Amino acid sequence: MSKDKSILVTGGAGFIGGHLVERLLQDGKQVVVIEDLSTGSLDNLAAVARHPRLRFIHSKISDCKEFPKLVAEAEFIFHLAATVGVELVVQSALHVLEASFKETQMVLHTAAQHSTPLILTSSSEVYGKSAKAEFSEEDDLLIGPPSHSRWSYACAKLTDEFLALACAREKHLPVTIARLFNTVGPRQTGRYGMVLPRFIAAAKTDEPLKVYGDGAQSRCFCLVHDVVEALIRLQGCPQARSEIFNIGSTEEISILELARLVVATLDSKSEITLIPYDQAYAPGFDDMRRRKPCVEKLNKFINFKPQTSLRDIIRLTAAV
Repeated sequence: MSKDKSILVTGGAGFIGGHLVERLLQDGKQVVVIEDLSTGSLDNLAAVARHPRLRFIHSKISDCKEFPKLVAEAEFIFHLAATVGVELVVQSALHVLEASFKETQMVLHTAAQHSTPLILTSSSEVYGKSAKAEFSEEDDLLIGPPSHSRWSYACAKLTDEFLALACAREKHLPVTIARLFNTVGPRQTGRYGMVLPRFIAAAKTDEPLKVYGDGAQSRCFCLVHDVVEALIRLQGCPQARSEIFNIGSTEEISILELARLVVATLDSKSEITLIPYDQAYAPGFDDMRRRKPCVEKLNKFINFKPQTSLRDIIRLTAAV
């Protein structure tokens, strides 16, 4: 690699991270990935593994001795390293909380020391149990009780946001917060409970599609390439510093209807079965009934709204 300034991507071998790294390399950037491979996979970087402008470091952020030097030499940081999937969150709440606090704190404080601009990826989970028809960035947040580990991820991400904005105010850190809603697309795994890849994998082999709960809970699914486009545009928008942005599709669908759409789109013979939450997760599992973003602020700042249709997303994801 040359000595040009690089883009530092934590969690760069994750599902979203891998697509972001590919895009950055296409744009001619030098890219350094720090990834511990706890939930990421080198398969997500297979297409660019030998790229001359990519450097891969297999490490936790907190274990990477040269991290301060990498931050000092970076043009920008995308902090994507995080636990993924409700299923993993429910099973490993302690890991979720400890990893989020420790790793994110190190990223933010180190970036602040060098005034390195960054995007912190947060999650729609922070909206908690709110019953609003759509969520905007200034909404009050309603999180479930700590006795339900399902909410540990939301609290971890929300703490990350508070820490980031405190660093912005007190240490003049140029940080932008991106709250990602359900992001899907090629290479996403159903290994951690992600619903669309689970449905597609089952439909391709005519196996039953398992819908948790009554299936009336609704979500909006955004193509990963649209999410990457939004992240890239936010990177290039100085006015977005110290701001929070929803990134997601506004095409809302119930999980039961999603299962039916997957079956129809892929011309599958799969049946659809309903599985009670207490069989799929732990007893007392809480779920959000709706999760639809308002993306007007995103459009105002970067002139972009994700618009790939869900039917097209299913086809693109199933084709891989």
